[in-house]
Amino acid sequence: MLSLSFTPLVPVPILWAVGAVAAVLAVLAVVSRGPVALLRALALALVLLALANPALVQEEREKVKDIVAVVVDRTTSQTLGDRQAMTDRVRQELERRFGSLQDVEPRYIEATDGTGDDGTRLFAALSNGLADVPPDRLAGAILVTDGVVHDIPPNVESLGFKAPLHVLVTGRPDERDRQIKLLEAPRFGIVGKDQTIRAVVMERGGTGSALVTVRRDGQEFARQQVRTDVPFSLNVRIEHGGANVVELEVEGLPDELTQANNRAVIPIEGIREKLRVLLVSGEPNPGERTWRNLLKSDANVDLVHFTILRPPEKQDGTPINELSLIAFPTRELFQQKIKEFDLIIFDRYANQSVLPSSYFENIVRYVREGGAVLVAAGPEFAGFGSLAQTRLAPVIPGVPDGRILEEPFRARITGTGARHPVTRDLPGSEANPPAWGEWLRTIGSQVNMGSTVMSGAEDLPLLVLNREEKGRVALLLSDHAWLWARGFEGGGPHLDLLRRLAHWLMKEPALEEEALRASAAGRDIRIERQTMKDTADPVTLKAPSGAESSVPLTETRPGLFTAQVTSRELGLHTVRSGDLIAFVSIGPANPRELADVFSNTEALSPIAEATGGSVRRVAAEGSQDITVPRILSVRSGTRFSGGDWIGIRPSESAIVRGVSVFPLALGLLGLALLVGATLVAWIAEGRRRA
Repeated sequence: MLSLSFTPLVPVPILWAVGAVAAVLAVLAVVSRGPVALLRALALALVLLALANPALVQEEREKVKDIVAVVVDRTTSQTLGDRQAMTDRVRQELERRFGSLQDVEPRYIEATDGTGDDGTRLFAALSNGLADVPPDRLAGAILVTDGVVHDIPPNVESLGFKAPLHVLVTGRPDERDRQIKLLEAPRFGIVGKDQTIRAVVMERGGTGSALVTVRRDGQEFARQQVRTDVPFSLNVRIEHGGANVVELEVEGLPDELTQANNRAVIPIEGIREKLRVLLVSGEPNPGERTWRNLLKSDANVDLVHFTILRPPEKQDGTPINELSLIAFPTRELFQQKIKEFDLIIFDRYANQSVLPSSYFENIVRYVREGGAVLVAAGPEFAGFGSLAQTRLAPVIPGVPDGRILEEPFRARITGTGARHPVTRDLPGSEANPPAWGEWLRTIGSQVNMGSTVMSGAEDLPLLVLNREEKGRVALLLSDHAWLWARGFEGGGPHLDLLRRLAHWLMKEPALEEEALRASAAGRDIRIERQTMKDTADPVTLKAPSGAESSVPLTETRPGLFTAQVTSRELGLHTVRSGDLIAFVSIGPANPRELADVFSNTEALSPIAEATGGSVRRVAAEGSQDITVPRILSVRSGTRFSGGDWIGIRPSESAIVRGVSVFPLALGLLGLALLVGATLVAWIAEGRRRA
């Protein structure tokens, strides 16, 4: 291939200036000397040509194949229905079609879900996939997608190339789907109070009404028939502190596109307005101050504390109205307002006939209906006035055997306690013997129910935890926890132990013995299974698409089993283990990929038609066949598509393998032309003068 090129020997502005001066001189010469001056002008022109340094360039070119980009959408919306299978079939057919085109090189680009909530970004994937391809070598681009694309350029100029763009749309025009969308969802709520949730059920191809099931912490508690596309409200009671997971699920449609958007989960953090604790102390003891300091240090605790200072056997004639500064409101506390307390603590309390038997029956009823009682026992528990000999006995997990061991010991975590969240990993428990101070008294007791999590002297039970129907009871068989608080022999983790104990009694979710939790970091899901058993069965992980998988667990600490899996899908995942359920969301709670799940041809039509391309479905309504158009090369024209074909524009691109340069104004040829022109001009002017 020959071409003419110029490589000036002087800067271009100087060359133009010399050319202008030469033109003026030539004009003056023609005016003053006549036509013969044209020979002088020719000589000047040859000088200018020599300065411009013209040359013939011969290039050796090798034609290269045109590039056609094929972007395959592999995002979450492409997994709905049979779109994934359709996409695979379309790609296989395109590979077959391109195989018959000799001068075309297809480049397949897979577009997957990105980080965050960016949605489907096919054009970003197209740009990245063609980063090493010159724009003039691109003969066309084909998108295989469902039409749900979130980075469509505003105009053709933003594409960065001038080749035709074609879109092959998967999915079917008669798709139907139903989804639930949250309008108002509270993040926090007061325990015991109702919170209002507003939502709407949207559908296409539905019936106009739908049944919504409401669950709290995996347990169904309400069903409501609602009209679709009309907002509705429902009230949810916040039952406990921590996360109250409320799940709304709308019934699916027959042959529905996906049920991944039929559920909405709202974690509502339960906040206790005030933790009301009733502390009833018997005779004064050093541990009384420990309990009081612990409870008063928490600003969220409303403490009511009474101490029985005077035993009934002490009779000295003092009038009853002078026995206390404030009368002990037994009837108000243990009959009228007992349900208002979250926890009742009996600290070294002995039955002194201050509380009638009917009040103990009220406490038993309070426990079984969801209340909590802690008995911190001392020597009185082994005597005649023991609470174990009152009508409170049915809920106390231990019966005193009469022994009081007055000997130093180091409290130890039992095998059961090593798995229990209340005592597991107490600071100092990792050493043997434990790295904390000694206690000096143990109250002997026969445990008939519950779990012994700590042992005392001679391996006698020290701390027993028990669930009584809906409520909880704890029995601490020593009154020397205050020794840790005073730093005796180095002290011990009294704050950790007593605070965990109180929070477990008040049903803190983080201290449940049987619990299932899930959290997400990027696309990694971490699963935790807390159990009192020696082993944990695999959990079931359900992806937003409905696909289920069994995930085995590994014990990382006693009673705590974990697993970590990576999910390819965005959206809400469900983890189940027996009756336990947990939810975790990968990416945003309501990803853009599932906000609009219907395939469409309208969104990409403007940009495709502006390039001369086309948008068409690969499956007709009611048909199971896949139709991929023929691919033709179109060298001219503004339209690159027809009824059953799509076109690409050949680029005629080539690679230069070698270049030969032949100067025209340098060397002997240039010198001969310049000298010849000068001689001719001199001879012509000499003859003219002669």
